[in-house]
Amino acid sequence: MTQAVFAIPGDKDRRTGGFLYEATVLRVLNEQGFATAHLQLPDGFPDPSASDMQTALAALRGVPSEVPIILDGLVFGAIDPEGLAQVQAPIIAMIHHPLGTETGLSPARAAFLRANEAAALTHTAQVIVPSPHTAQVLTREFGADPQTITVALPGFNRPTRNSPPVDPPLILSVGLLAERKGHDVLLDALSNIRDLTWTAAICGQIHDPVVADKLTRQCRELGLCDRVTFTGELDETALRRQFEAASIFALATRYEGYGMVLSEAMLFGLPVVSCEVGAVPETVGEAGLLTPPDDPVAFAAALRRILTSSETATQLSGLSKARAETLPTWQDTAQIFQTVVRKAAL
Repeated sequence: MTQAVFAIPGDKDRRTGGFLYEATVLRVLNEQGFATAHLQLPDGFPDPSASDMQTALAALRGVPSEVPIILDGLVFGAIDPEGLAQVQAPIIAMIHHPLGTETGLSPARAAFLRANEAAALTHTAQVIVPSPHTAQVLTREFGADPQTITVALPGFNRPTRNSPPVDPPLILSVGLLAERKGHDVLLDALSNIRDLTWTAAICGQIHDPVVADKLTRQCRELGLCDRVTFTGELDETALRRQFEAASIFALATRYEGYGMVLSEAMLFGLPVVSCEVGAVPETVGEAGLLTPPDDPVAFAAALRRILTSSETATQLSGLSKARAETLPTWQDTAQIFQTVVRKAAL
């Protein structure tokens, strides 16, 4: 008997944080004997065509009324609220971060998505978020009922580091080539520490071709292309090799609803340099140096501090390892999903 349906747009196995989270939870729920069906929705979300919207709503209406639907946030934030109200099955919104908070949106688009998501929230039975920060944002800015929100932190495996960091030190950044990830800030910061010895790798698929082109041009204009590599999207094995080779993890992000990659870096004992935005402070804690967003000078100073002080690097590495030991497993996360599904089914 199907106990839940997990509705995800497009290819659920894309290697980005939100999709990795959802695909893994879906797999583990079924491994735990909690039968959860995968419902693939059109991949046009969060900018669906009229046809995409009709197809998605028809698919959701086709789910039996007694089977809760876990609905991916890319769909939930952009779905027609009136159409969602016609779905008979209980809706559990899986919101990694509200769509209207995405960097680079026009004011009109951001306002539309914020109003749309607030309206959609009135038609949910439960809400799952990956961090306390996202729960606070939904309550404070979107009028969500805090009693319906459950935090399900991402789960993590426990890797064993099999090789030492490379020399010269590798500064690793992992994230989509999108404006929100702040790779442009990282490049400017790296140009401010060119007097030091290091290499850098920026790993992530192209999300916005315009942003990707700007980053390539910026790297060339700054004269960093002999030291900075854009690897593109990497599979799990190749990405693991990058984490093992690295000495510092750097993500100059402009916002994160959780930031799974930050925790992944800490699992490898890497000192973290990131920004005081969204859920980053609660994710990283004392295991990193956090700077204001869009401040390449401050970001460069943090990188310089780690690269030039073995004491700082060792201390932050130890704090990363200690914090990583407290992270949940995917089995823990899936158990939380089971509890929420049972609530929604009542």
